[in-house]
Amino acid sequence: MSCMEVVCCWSMWLSKLTLLLVFGVLCFGQIPMTPEQLIARNLGPRDEVNKPFPPHKIIGNIYFVGPQALGSFLIVTPAGMILINSDYEATVPVVKAAVEKLGFKFTDIKILLGSHAHGDHMEGDAMVKELSGAQVMAMAEDVPALQAIRPGNKAHPIDRILHDGDQVTLGGTTLTAHLTPGHTKGCTTWTLKAEEGGKSWDVVIVGSAGVNPGVKLVNNAEYPQIADDFIHTFKTLRSLHCDVPLGSHPGMYGMAAKYAMIGKGPNPYIDPEGYQIEIDTNDAVFYRTLAAQKKAAGLN
Repeated sequence: MSCMEVVCCWSMWLSKLTLLLVFGVLCFGQIPMTPEQLIARNLGPRDEVNKPFPPHKIIGNIYFVGPQALGSFLIVTPAGMILINSDYEATVPVVKAAVEKLGFKFTDIKILLGSHAHGDHMEGDAMVKELSGAQVMAMAEDVPALQAIRPGNKAHPIDRILHDGDQVTLGGTTLTAHLTPGHTKGCTTWTLKAEEGGKSWDVVIVGSAGVNPGVKLVNNAEYPQIADDFIHTFKTLRSLHCDVPLGSHPGMYGMAAKYAMIGKGPNPYIDPEGYQIEIDTNDAVFYRTLAAQKKAAGLN
């Protein structure tokens, strides 16, 4: 390798590291290096998970309607609306108020989708269906876990079971479901296109690629293939073209910092570099955790 090539490689690596540092420090206060830091970044103070955040337009026909720590998104079409993530049942009134503050009717929600079968993202599905009549759709691999989520002992509604690559279309907008397992067996990443400024932008709503504290990546009797599934997920996420990264937690895409920049220049949500950095961050936490668990199990 020539000196010039060495300089170029070093420059590219340094630029990427700088982006990572800036993104991590400005948006999250620190770069998550452990599962504990990752979940702390995503959830923030536990007693503020449902704290309202200003509902707002992200890009095209996509709006944020969740609280400050949970990613709920409204996709508006001429034929009605799609809601992604009902969140906790206790969050549903917060989401409903956000939808109505934007000038939309909650009863116009025709389809309810989700990121993955954890209570903080899909516990409120039954209530949203009761209030709007929406059709609830979920990835097949998450159905057993969803059926165990029964707030008030209400059965979890599922009107359509989805599989990897399935499409959901309403009013000219099409979303594609990508199975990105590991965080849960049916964790789902959604992709769609948004039109703005005479251009079409690729939007990726990441289900999650994070390893939660205490999760066994080695010798997991209930989920033997969990490590392989995480590796598959990172491969899938890297294969997706992304202009606008979103996620099941606003901390995954630095929403607070981006919201503060709205109207001060180009749309801050257009952030392909941030998407790659988020994948790299979760990838690093996963492999660090996997190596530690293998060592503890005497598998190194």
